Amino acid sequence: MRRVTVYDSRSRETRLLAPLVPPRVGLYVCGLTPYAPAHIGHGRTFVVFDVVARALRRWGYRVFYVQNVTNLDDKLIARAAEEGVDPLALADRHFASYLRTMERLGVRSVNYYPFATDFMPEILAQVGVLLDRGFAYRASDGSVYFEVAKFPRYGALSRQKVGELRPGARVEVDTRKRAPEDFVLWKAATPGEPSWESPWGPGRPGWHIEDTAMTGRLLGPRYDLHGAAIDLIFPHHEAEVAQSEAATGEVPLANYWMHAGLLLLSGEKMSKSIGNVAALEATIDRVGPGVLRLYYLNANYRSPLDFDPDRSLGESTEAYARLRQPFDRISELLDREGADRPGAGPPGALGDDAASLVDRLDATLAEDFNTRESIALLFGWTKRLAELSGGLDAIAGSGLERLRAPYDWAREVLGLFDEPTAPGADAGGEVVEVALAARARARSRGDFAESDRIRDELRAAGIEVEDHAGRSRWRRIGPE
Repeated sequence: MRRVTVYDSRSRETRLLAPLVPPRVGLYVCGLTPYAPAHIGHGRTFVVFDVVARALRRWGYRVFYVQNVTNLDDKLIARAAEEGVDPLALADRHFASYLRTMERLGVRSVNYYPFATDFMPEILAQVGVLLDRGFAYRASDGSVYFEVAKFPRYGALSRQKVGELRPGARVEVDTRKRAPEDFVLWKAATPGEPSWESPWGPGRPGWHIEDTAMTGRLLGPRYDLHGAAIDLIFPHHEAEVAQSEAATGEVPLANYWMHAGLLLLSGEKMSKSIGNVAALEATIDRVGPGVLRLYYLNANYRSPLDFDPDRSLGESTEAYARLRQPFDRISELLDREGADRPGAGPPGALGDDAASLVDRLDATLAEDFNTRESIALLFGWTKRLAELSGGLDAIAGSGLERLRAPYDWAREVLGLFDEPTAPGADAGGEVVEVALAARARARSRGDFAESDRIRDELRAAGIEVEDHAGRSRWRRIGPE
C-alpha cells in the first residue's frame, strides 16, 4: 500500500493515513437531502470523494464507501407539501435522478447509499442509550434532545465555544430545550407528517442522529475517514461526534475528517434553499462531464471555488480540449490499427519518462489528494507530446500505449477522458434497481399511484417490470 497523507480537519494537521484494520478503509460521506435536483456544489463534493476512493483503491486499500441519503427532513416535508406529494416519494424521485446524474459525472465509487428511514431500529436504539446514559432528556411533548452541557468535548472539531453561541444565530430557538445549543434527537409527531412509533411517543428522527445510527451499524463505533463539504462541520458534525462518542464510549468517532471547500456563486454559498444554484444536470448537458470534473479538480479540494457560469466553464472547456488532444489521437490510432501498429519507438527516453510520470502522479496525489498539481503534471506531458518532432503518427502501437499511460492513470483515478452515458440513455442496472427499491417503498406505504408512476417511467425507458410472489423482476424491452 502506498504512503498517503490526509489533512485532518480535527487536528488541523496533515497526518499519515493509518487505517484501523489495514488494508480496509471505512469511508463515510454526508450525502444528499433529495428535496430538489442536485446543483454543481454537490457535484464538487462528490467528485472530490470519488477521487479519494478511486485513488485509495488503486494504491491497494480496500475501501468501503458509504454515502447516506437523508430521505426525510423539514425541507423535504415542506417541498412535498408545496407539490402535493408524499415526502418519501419525492425523495425517491430526486434520488433516482441524482444517481443518473452521478453516473454521467463518472461518480461510481460509492458502495452503499443507505436511506435514513431504513435505519429506524438503529436510530431508536441510539436515542434510548443516550437517554439511559444521561446525555439526553425528554421534553414535555415527547421530543428527545441531546444535552450538550453533558458532553465536554462538544465544539472541539469546529473550535466553537458553546458559551458564545447566541440563540437564533447558529442554533435553533426552541423553548422546549434546557439550553439553546441542545439539539433534537427525536421530534414529536406533527399532524400530517410521516411518523414512527417510539418509547417516547410517535415522531421522526432529528437530522443528526441518522448518520451515527448508520455508521454504527455499517462501519462500527469507530471508523477511518469521514468526509463532507466544509459547511457541515458545525453543527452537524459536532452533533455526530457528541451522539456517537456519548453512546458508545469509543473515541474518536472518525480517525480523520476531510472537508471539501464550498463552491460559491458570485461569492456566496450555493444553496437550494435560497435559490442561487446552477443545476448539475444542466451544466453537464452544457459542457460535458470531463470539463466539469477538470474544473472541480484543478483546484485544492479544501479551497473555496468561485463559480462564474461563463468564464469558469469557458476556461475549463478550452483547457480540457487542449489536455485531451494527444490522448484522443493516440486512442484513435490504437483503435484503428491496434498495439501491433508498425512504426518507430518513442524518441529518446520518452517511453521511460511516461512510466516515471505515472509514479510521480501517484506520489503527488498521495500528498493530501493534490489533484491540482497532478493536473499540472498532465498538462506538462501534453505539452511534450504536442511538441514531438514528427508527431504521434510515426510511433508504433506498443510505443503509443506507453505514451498513453499518464492519460490512462488520469482516466482511472481522476475520472477524466471517460465520457459516460449520454443524457436520457439507460444508465445501467444499478439505476433500475434504485427505481425498483423506490417502487417497493411506495407499495409498502400504500402509495400505489407513485408505484404505478415509477413502473410507467421504467417502461418508457425500455424496462418492463413484472411483480411475482411479492418480488419485482425486470427485463429490457425493445421500442414499441
